[in-house]
Amino acid sequence: MAEYSSIEWTDATWNPVTGCTKITAGCDNCYAERFAERWRGIAGHPFENGFDLTLRLDRLEQPARWKRPRMIFVNSMSDLFHKKVPTEFIDKVFDSMELADWHTYQILTKRSSRMRDYLLSRFKHRKAPGHIWMGVSVEDRRGSARIEHLRQAPSAVRFLSVEPLIGEVGEVDLTGIHWVIAGGESGPAARPMHIDWARQIRDTCRNQDTPFFFKQWGGIRPKSGGRELDGREWNQWPRILKTA
Repeated sequence: MAEYSSIEWTDATWNPVTGCTKITAGCDNCYAERFAERWRGIAGHPFENGFDLTLRLDRLEQPARWKRPRMIFVNSMSDLFHKKVPTEFIDKVFDSMELADWHTYQILTKRSSRMRDYLLSRFKHRKAPGHIWMGVSVEDRRGSARIEHLRQAPSAVRFLSVEPLIGEVGEVDLTGIHWVIAGGESGPAARPMHIDWARQIRDTCRNQDTPFFFKQWGGIRPKSGGRELDGREWNQWPRILKTA
């Protein structure tokens, strides 16, 4: 667990799973893979196996050790709903989050149908906890089906991470979606984000009264292009938490 995070929309990260495999064009320049593979083969390093999918049983109790409430991005270095993560292990992750309920957890996935099915099963007879937020990644219009899967999932807060934004998303229905984050790609092979793509998402949020958070333009480094869109920063949050 990282006690602090440079990601603008969270406070800390917790990785009970690390490693993943690519399933969309948005994965092509994965920052997590690039970081993890630097350490492959270095005995004793947490990423000695690079970006191979790894379950970290020893990390399941980490949130309970942090007594000060914080916002935690779950699996910044993986996808909890990857097909090779056993359901029993996902259960343990959710058990940990429900136990340490003074934190707020943000879970982001591209495996949206498995996420939906899991949540419908786990919370079939009770309300989904308000401190566990669920989100899906949507990098262009080809990811729009994930929005519908998210809408069908029981969650107090549903959010979209439109990042890296590598193409036009188009007009989308944000009914049942409580927050939208957008941003460009970063890293040595970063693909440029067209300003009209970002404006379209912002305007869609405005028209449908959905809070909008613009994270970055991206570039060689995450902060290269700054965070302003049309002369201002957009730092809106789900209204369940606070109002920008």
